[in-house]
Amino acid sequence: MIPTVKAKLLEGKKGLVVGIANEHSIAWGCARAFRALGAELAVTYLNEKAKPYVEPLARELQAPIMMPLDVAVPGQMEAVFQRMEAEWLEIDFVVHSIAFSPKDTLQGRVVDAPREGFLTTLDISCWSFIQMAHLAEPLMKRGGTLFTMSYYGSQMVVRNYNIMGVAKAALESAVRYMAAELGPKGIRVHAISPGPLATRAASGIPEFDEILDKAQETAPARSLVSIDDVGMATAFLAHDAARLITGATLYVDGGYHIID
Repeated sequence: MIPTVKAKLLEGKKGLVVGIANEHSIAWGCARAFRALGAELAVTYLNEKAKPYVEPLARELQAPIMMPLDVAVPGQMEAVFQRMEAEWLEIDFVVHSIAFSPKDTLQGRVVDAPREGFLTTLDISCWSFIQMAHLAEPLMKRGGTLFTMSYYGSQMVVRNYNIMGVAKAALESAVRYMAAELGPKGIRVHAISPGPLATRAASGIPEFDEILDKAQETAPARSLVSIDDVGMATAFLAHDAARLITGATLYVDGGYHIID
């Protein structure tokens, strides 16, 4: 159920949320928050196998646009932005909440990463956000906000995070450069860095339960973050009140990142 919020602070704004796989997805938490604040949403699903899980969530969001998007398939990303342009003329935000690395690349040492696996990891986890920004720019005629999801492993070595830490470091650097380039047009760019969450993507990281336990025990808030915590923090940054905040990596982790 979408949270009840009295103030529709994002009413009139329209945007895209990419990465909803099921009701446990960070992207779903973001979509719920944006919709609760009054925004109109376009959502995507990875493929036909994923569609039955995403379709009821899209109905709950009353999303007028729901399309397939596998960023590895040429033309699909362009088709999504063309549809939004045709129906809405312009957009206000994009939430990029996808990442992928082949299992053998993710679970191996960085120093052993095969070239193909490395390129796939960077292509889907980082370049796809750059390309979405490229496609979104002409549709953000009155400015807007671009979001992507990162993790603490971009800055510190997190056991078993491996090559994804390299990809997230590249992603956060891209955020800063794009924020500098797009800022004069009123387009803000952010990386959101949640604490560890039990999502489907996290299930590919060995010993992830230990990471969750450590976060809960050592974070100053002594609490794990939820997808709704992440969603509301992200939605706030899309509001005009945050118009002078850009290029940041925002940690939503109960303070976990400040603890040694």
